[in-house]
Amino acid sequence: MTTSATTEPDTTEPDTEPDTTEPVTTIVVPTVGRDTLLTLLERLARQSTTMTAPVLLVDDRREDHPVAPPAWFDDLPFPVTVLRSGGRGPAAARNLGWRHARTPWVSFLDDDVLPAEDWYAGLVEDLRRVGPDVVGSQGRLRVPLPEDRRPTDWERSTAGLEGALWITADMSFRRAALAAVGGFDERFPRAYREDVDLCLRATEAGGRIEWGSRQVLHPVRPADDWVSVRRQVGNVDDALIRRLHGRAWRARTHAAQGRLPLHVATVATGLAALTATLAGRRRVAAVAGLGWTALTTEFLSARVLPGPRDPREVARMAATSVVIPFAAVVYAVRGRVRHRDAEPWRGAPDLVLLDRDGTIVHDVPYNSDPEAVRPVAGARESLDRLRCNGIRVGVVTNQSGVGRGLISERELGAVNARVQELLGPFDVWSQCLHAPDEQCDCRKPEPGLVLEACARLGVDPGRTVVVGDIGSDVAAAGAAGAVGVLVPNGATRREEVEDAPLVAADLGSAVDALLGGRW
Repeated sequence: MTTSATTEPDTTEPDTEPDTTEPVTTIVVPTVGRDTLLTLLERLARQSTTMTAPVLLVDDRREDHPVAPPAWFDDLPFPVTVLRSGGRGPAAARNLGWRHARTPWVSFLDDDVLPAEDWYAGLVEDLRRVGPDVVGSQGRLRVPLPEDRRPTDWERSTAGLEGALWITADMSFRRAALAAVGGFDERFPRAYREDVDLCLRATEAGGRIEWGSRQVLHPVRPADDWVSVRRQVGNVDDALIRRLHGRAWRARTHAAQGRLPLHVATVATGLAALTATLAGRRRVAAVAGLGWTALTTEFLSARVLPGPRDPREVARMAATSVVIPFAAVVYAVRGRVRHRDAEPWRGAPDLVLLDRDGTIVHDVPYNSDPEAVRPVAGARESLDRLRCNGIRVGVVTNQSGVGRGLISERELGAVNARVQELLGPFDVWSQCLHAPDEQCDCRKPEPGLVLEACARLGVDPGRTVVVGDIGSDVAAAGAAGAVGVLVPNGATRREEVEDAPLVAADLGSAVDALLGGRW
């Protein structure tokens, strides 16, 4: 297979293992604009070993506010890029971050942790010493608790992070491993189970996750009196993770069993007592009420006795201990209904390859005139959406006009440059210049162009989608182990539409499906 590099307006070399002078990882920090973010960046700037890793701040607020004065970043010893994920939750924010990263590893930090002075040196050492079967490295968290009194219920809950497995407050993953499993499942809208789900999928795929030596401090965030009630929404996420990984997921992750069965019993006895009272069945109401009182008292005691037992804490525990069982059960039911048909997460592809003529620009047979290039409606917006989500894009195109002698390579290069001028930069161009009778292995429907593009970017064909307007585009994708999406136009035959595994009405609809993991 041969192609001509002279016709390509832009090329990107595949990711390779860096030498010791290059950063081995990118730091991704999802943020919602907390004041602690600047403290985190200051800690990173004052590391015992100068940090050279690039930092991607992913602002997950719906409103477009600056995360810091722009000039503030100028004094930092590492490059900082701000991305915006639009308030879609931490899973989507982390996905946006790692997809923009181009280093072999991606390291996630929460915006409210405080890295130790030697954190970066420890991180680099942790990542360099792992074996090839290790896909993740977990940092060690320490939660400072008050020394002059017993910790509150909220403080003890936060302290539970210290020994918890797979907490992305400080967690690094191989970028290839993230791509292989589609990253974080964005159906987890809260920072609760999305990290556990990802690690379960990564280990199920054959990888291992090891503890590292680096340390961060995770201070207890300020919270109001009802934070424990609001946290019961996590039962929705528990229902999803149970649907995806089965009942044994807690044992596999060493997670606490939780109190949901006891909460169900508390709600059942409470409702029974109320129903019997309204029906005038006093004895049944008394027995059920006694059961509810016993369960609620046990729950209250379990929360109060380890704590400071001051009047405010006791009052807070008394009020929330009554409400929590009902909130937990409601959220658990909601989760089981919402996620009853949930399928394994696929995520967006790592690379989208597009046919040129008829797919992103209108087909002008054997076009040699750059001024004749006309983008398909919505093509620039669709491609920019992929780029903004960190998904690489490329072009795979048959250009037999060169092999037939109808256009020159110089003319083809000028047309390609115009395509790129109008539609933005492409990460890779792969094109066949042979005439049809040359029996090459690159002309679509052969898989050569797709395989070449994937190899040059270091992307697994199985995480690649090819979008085109005719059957040979889809066939080339299938032959390469990629997924083909057909976007029909006037040149598409009916049988090609019928045979295509995936069909989209237009390029925008195809991008919607890809970003939603439907491919």
